[in-house]
Amino acid sequence: MRKDIRLHGVTEGKIEYYVFMAGADACERFSYSYGDGGRDEVRFFSPGNEFIISDEGIRHRGNGGSFCEYMFGIDQPLADMVKGDIRNRLAMYGADYGRETARLQFTDRTDGTLGYDRIFFEGNAVCNYFFFASSSLISGSLRKQQKELVRILGKAVKRSTAVGKEDDNGIIDLFTSTLEDPKAQLFLFKLINRSHQHYRNLFRELYYANKKITDEDFQRLTRLAQDLSIDSYQQERIRVDVMYKHRKNRPIVDEYRNILVACSAKGSINKMENARLTRLKTLAVRTKIPDALFYHLDEKLLKDSWGEDQEEHSYLAEVRQILEGLFLSGSHIDSQVNREDLQKLLRAKRRATESRDHLFEEILLDTGRSCDERIRDGADMVILEEFSSIITYFDRYDATSSAISKIAFMENVRISEDMLRSFLGAKREFDALQEGFFEELFITDLFSDRYLGKYGRSKIAILMKGLALIEENRMTMGALLEQLQAVDGEESLFNLLRSHVRERIRNFYSRYTTRAHQEELKQEVTEELRAGRLLTGEIPDRIFREVIHTIKKEAMYLHTLLPAIIEEKNFSLREDFMDNSGLDRFYVEELEREYCHLNRISEDVLTPARKIRT
Repeated sequence: MRKDIRLHGVTEGKIEYYVFMAGADACERFSYSYGDGGRDEVRFFSPGNEFIISDEGIRHRGNGGSFCEYMFGIDQPLADMVKGDIRNRLAMYGADYGRETARLQFTDRTDGTLGYDRIFFEGNAVCNYFFFASSSLISGSLRKQQKELVRILGKAVKRSTAVGKEDDNGIIDLFTSTLEDPKAQLFLFKLINRSHQHYRNLFRELYYANKKITDEDFQRLTRLAQDLSIDSYQQERIRVDVMYKHRKNRPIVDEYRNILVACSAKGSINKMENARLTRLKTLAVRTKIPDALFYHLDEKLLKDSWGEDQEEHSYLAEVRQILEGLFLSGSHIDSQVNREDLQKLLRAKRRATESRDHLFEEILLDTGRSCDERIRDGADMVILEEFSSIITYFDRYDATSSAISKIAFMENVRISEDMLRSFLGAKREFDALQEGFFEELFITDLFSDRYLGKYGRSKIAILMKGLALIEENRMTMGALLEQLQAVDGEESLFNLLRSHVRERIRNFYSRYTTRAHQEELKQEVTEELRAGRLLTGEIPDRIFREVIHTIKKEAMYLHTLLPAIIEEKNFSLREDFMDNSGLDRFYVEELEREYCHLNRISEDVLTPARKIRT
């Protein structure tokens, strides 16, 4: 029977700690002291090992190390990222990954001191574990002990699901069973940042409730972060990690990673794979997945050398020429970037963003470094001013593109008059370069996007018409805001009704074609939504009829067309239906996934049909 001793405490800095001393004769070999030398600290030790917890941080000596669940806030090594089953970070005292040897190296210098800020910055923002062990299997120099611990425990610890669940008993069982020494003794230390934990728990509760954060919720989170003195970086890490772990987000991000891993293994990317990545990115916008998740993967796995055709990157030569022209002022050449140059740069920016071409960003970074070096060496400040002006246009492009995409592909977007003023300012700036340039950059291609739904198309059309009327002093910001919010509200109601009506029809109504049945169905759904406080007032007849019509089209597709499409591989039939039905492509793909799952059909049969045409 396993015996262990457990201690629990909290430092003055609100770092909660749990200490587990497990193994043979744990009660007799219980080794700790409190407040040695007048210090407010706890010391734990065994022959050759020591771990001290104080108000400022921890000190350690001997064998062992730390481990925690990976977050997206951690710079996860590529070697771990490409292995889908590695979940945890493991850091051993005195170990270093040699750049020249490309192997893990160990030394006898394992003692050290870590402050809590560093622990929760380099490791998990909420929970981190430390350990040391005594065993007859682990002996000799510290270098040898550490190497042996990694050999015995490394793979199991890095892949354990118990770490992310904070399953302390599971972790202890993992260590003791893997060591396979009945006389082994384990000291396990669990450190929790209670402020970060409180923030994480609240954010998770609010986000998981409706997969969104309302203005009121965001203000509540902001006040909590201020009260607990949580910096913005840690807030972002925690939010991203929570959103990634949402059951509807994680599969999309993991699929994106898997595609990149497969491409990385073969050193190239084809058009279909690129199209799949693009579709996942678009879906991510729709499902409110933060861009930071994809940026982290792109930086690690996406290679510039994967370009399908070097001629496709010829536009970068033009970008380089324009930016290099900034440095010609010393030769008395008029190198000022004019409106035509800015148009070329912004078109290149759009193309690089759409194709995820990181060479564009590298050119900008190289130009920025050159500006700094030349200014340092005495060059005219005008080149820095010119470059800063270009960067300002790029920043405005990024902000505008992101906001328009959210309005087009997401429901319940927080649209405000400040956002509309920002759009109006951007429109005036870009149209000043060329009449209609704003529409060219952000709207024209958007309207040709096959994944742009009816409501997204309507919101963008209203936005563009409203901005034009505001410029002519024929509409106010408030009036435009009301129109956009009305469409967004109708979209939310439509989606809500579609879900509830579809479920009702599936469970209770085999026939719903007559007006009487539809009225009965409408009344039941109305009462159900009111009871759940999801609806006030009545359901408009127009929207309810549209929901019924949509469900009829879905039923026809699932029961008649889709089986034929799959059996005959008649993908043109699928496209005809998509083009003529008016159904949202995202939603149809969800129906297809559900159909394939229920009928045990591989979803790969539809991959050729989902290839995005360019």
